[in-house]
Amino acid sequence: MLITIIILVLSAVFFVNGKVRSDIVALCALIALLIFQILTPDEALSGFSNSVVIMMIGLFVVGGAIFQTGLAKMISSRILKLAGTSEIRLFLLVMLVTSAIGAFVSNTGTVALMLPIVVSLAMSAGMNPSRLLMPLAFASSMGGMMTLIGTPPNLVIQNTLTSAGLEPLSFFSFLPVGVVCVIIGTLVLMPLSKWFLSKKGQKDDNKRSGKSLKQLVNEYGLSSNLFRLQVIKDSRLLGKTIIDLDIRRKYGLNIMEVRRGDASQHRFLKTITQKFAAPDTMLQAEDILYVTGEFDKVQLFAEDFLLEILGDHATEETQSATNSLDFYDIGIAEIVLMPASNLINQTIKEAGFRDKFNVNVLGIRRKKEYLLQDLGNERIHSGDVLLVQGTWNNIARLSKEDSDWVVLGQPLAEAAKVTLDYKAPVAAAIMVLMVVMMVFDFIPVAPVTAVMIAGILMVLTGCFRNVEAAYKTINWESIVLIAAMLPMSLALEKTGASEYISNTLVNGLGSYGPVALMAGIYFTTSLMTMFISNTATAVLLAPIALQSAIQIGVSPVPFLFAVTVGASMCFASPFSTPPNALVMPAGQYTFMDYVKVGLPLQIIMGIVMIFVLPLIFPF
Repeated sequence: MLITIIILVLSAVFFVNGKVRSDIVALCALIALLIFQILTPDEALSGFSNSVVIMMIGLFVVGGAIFQTGLAKMISSRILKLAGTSEIRLFLLVMLVTSAIGAFVSNTGTVALMLPIVVSLAMSAGMNPSRLLMPLAFASSMGGMMTLIGTPPNLVIQNTLTSAGLEPLSFFSFLPVGVVCVIIGTLVLMPLSKWFLSKKGQKDDNKRSGKSLKQLVNEYGLSSNLFRLQVIKDSRLLGKTIIDLDIRRKYGLNIMEVRRGDASQHRFLKTITQKFAAPDTMLQAEDILYVTGEFDKVQLFAEDFLLEILGDHATEETQSATNSLDFYDIGIAEIVLMPASNLINQTIKEAGFRDKFNVNVLGIRRKKEYLLQDLGNERIHSGDVLLVQGTWNNIARLSKEDSDWVVLGQPLAEAAKVTLDYKAPVAAAIMVLMVVMMVFDFIPVAPVTAVMIAGILMVLTGCFRNVEAAYKTINWESIVLIAAMLPMSLALEKTGASEYISNTLVNGLGSYGPVALMAGIYFTTSLMTMFISNTATAVLLAPIALQSAIQIGVSPVPFLFAVTVGASMCFASPFSTPPNALVMPAGQYTFMDYVKVGLPLQIIMGIVMIFVLPLIFPF
């Protein structure tokens, strides 16, 4: 028993530390249980064939298909448009729509989907997006409490019940609890977000997230780093392609755009052609090159190839209105990296934005610092916001084709246009079929089977471009973490450790009644999940909660719900859940913002749940 508890404590320490990936920690713990012969190989590997793990894999695929077909974005954007310009109505709709989507899709995926939509709508309503982004993250977690598949801890307690030979929960057993969470969350967050989040960032910073090239140019100070060079008739560039110049290697410069022709004298009769600076772009007389780099290198380049530097090296956007250009085809947008992005620690050059998506990286916002020079060899850090430039179609592809980032500042109409897809009705039909099979008992299909059927149908019906795209939607770190940690509960049971811990809890709080004991379990879970992932916390505490309830002779269901709610309703830290971390750079939040808004909500939610859970699920 002692060895098992030591392994458990060490695992928790490494989870909290965060320097080693959580799946690696879980695997090491599993190997330790094997080495000390606490578990047999069959017992240790049982987690990888567990129905919870298989169901999660299927749910990742189903959720990925919903995103790839544009179904979720189409529904959410249309519903949110009902808010108009009313702040209160927009806040309520964000909470309701996000929680509704979060009931069926992972909370991280829900936030990734909703973030650009909410930013655009907030700006159109004249509202600071920061007031909505933190509630958006919290609502995604609250919505997960509504269904069996909404969040992994729900599946964990379901597995704990069935493993103990007790009656399993139904698909919507969680709905009353989820509804209470959303109601409490909305009532508490409405004043808190107005008090603490309304003034986050500068007003100009909100405009930054919009559609204007000029605003982003001004914010990033690109005027000092962006130069216009005109190709004159005698220029040595005539007839050469951009790749022929080898400008990046020779001068340390980057041609990001070619503007061909000039504007008509009449402001409504512009004849500008924008051309993205592709390697095979052939240069012509009167072309205007947009070049980034140091001014002395730009001067040298202009002298060598007989180019004219326009406007005293100022951009067209900083000139008078009559000389400004609209950006018809080429735009600028920010992308915020996902917490688990594969690009972290890669250089900009290695990330391959140019090769994969035909976009340039113009700058990096790292907290309050703006990096504009020598970006090719700059390593990407967690929390970085990248300023990218390219055609709007290619920027739209960024948001559609990769899960490593979320695009901000993209026009909503353009975003909606590129995400709508003819496969969306198919994905909707499969999603409904899966839910029907899980909800109605007269259909003799187990929940895990329903999810597997839905996942394979998404692939076979072409809701993914290929099978590889389906595999990419699976968060293997989460899968391995759960599969490797599930046998830990078996080890705790075999060695009597869970009984010992539950005895300690029962002896300490049991005399005060089941409500006090459940409160102890709830707040223990709530505290642990601030430092450990909600899934790992649920896996560790679910068997202890079960054993505690059995010892005092009451139903274990409210105790297990205390575990899943306590694990999922964690708002006081930006690092406790991926959605909290995802909105942090986008909303320009500090750690104290989460404490001011999230901690009161977490405490209030806990107090309410202590009294509500026994009413919904009597002892």
